[in-house]
Amino acid sequence: MGEFDGLFCDMGSLARLSAAKTRSISAENFTGEKSKGGMATEGTGQNCARDLGQGWKISPSVSIAPGTTFTLADINGPGALQHIWMAGTWHPRFNILRIYWDGQEQPSVVCPLGDFFCNTLGRYVPLSSLAVCLNPGSSGALNCFWPMPFRKRCRITIENIHTEPVVLYYQIDYALGPVPEEAVYFHAQFRRVNPLPYKEVCMIVDGIRGRGQYVGTYLFWGVNNNGWWGEGEIKFYMDGDKEFPTICGTGTEDYFLGAYNWDVGGKYVEYSGPYAGMFQVLRPDGTYQSQHRHAMYRWHIPDPIRFDRDLKVTIQALGWRSGGRYLPMQDDISSVAYWYQTLPTAPFPQLPDKDYLEII
Repeated sequence: MGEFDGLFCDMGSLARLSAAKTRSISAENFTGEKSKGGMATEGTGQNCARDLGQGWKISPSVSIAPGTTFTLADINGPGALQHIWMAGTWHPRFNILRIYWDGQEQPSVVCPLGDFFCNTLGRYVPLSSLAVCLNPGSSGALNCFWPMPFRKRCRITIENIHTEPVVLYYQIDYALGPVPEEAVYFHAQFRRVNPLPYKEVCMIVDGIRGRGQYVGTYLFWGVNNNGWWGEGEIKFYMDGDKEFPTICGTGTEDYFLGAYNWDVGGKYVEYSGPYAGMFQVLRPDGTYQSQHRHAMYRWHIPDPIRFDRDLKVTIQALGWRSGGRYLPMQDDISSVAYWYQTLPTAPFPQLPDKDYLEII
């Protein structure tokens, strides 16, 4: 990107000086302003600090009431988000994350909080990747490292559609400085279908308009039949593709960089790496937990899928039936698509209602 800007860093750039200014927003500094951290005199920790006073963890978190939306960050650019961390009593499906770029009314990220961070069930499970990490905590500490540049403004909100208040701890780390001309905007879109209609493909994302690159897929898959379920191919339709895609995979586990059903010794084996993982398997218990559920991610960090005008991504759900024939599955499939593109952001499909979002 020419002269080093300090907004997008890797190991090779850490020793290079930059004019970028590092800032961080949390409940201890709602605006991220310089010299304004830890000044609170009231907050969720004020009773614990009653003998210590100002500067002693007075406001480590926020409480978000049912039916309300809380603005986590409202930042004037130019700059780039570099890291987001969250923890607390968040609900994976009933807290909705939205991110708006440069004053758009249409958010570029709309996703249940848990799914955005690959934690659909709101439980701790190890996930160690370059873009998203789940670290130990009662419900998992959520971390995102997707770089997110903006030129004029970044606004991040959490809507609480739960019937109970949410206590949220959070930190949003960012840098202020000129954004390179070629930098485009981060997007993420959630979808769920339950069950997938017979002989239909699962739509991961559709209606993307603009120029950009697709960088990741997260799937949470509930299997509604016995047997292997992942013969289906993922397909990328780009720049005017109609009936047939430009990119067609060979199988679900293959796309997530595994092979042969993820089967070692007759059972699924979980894994988590820098670019891909099938990191969570819920196995039937013989009584109430009646079917397998799987969580998996694939980050196109070294191999982004670039498009010039439009993009659609689908995946088939295929198992096996008698006679060595494929079985079109009718499964419960949730997805998050992650990509970068030029603005404006095309409108997203409306999120399902609360009951449809809930995982049972």
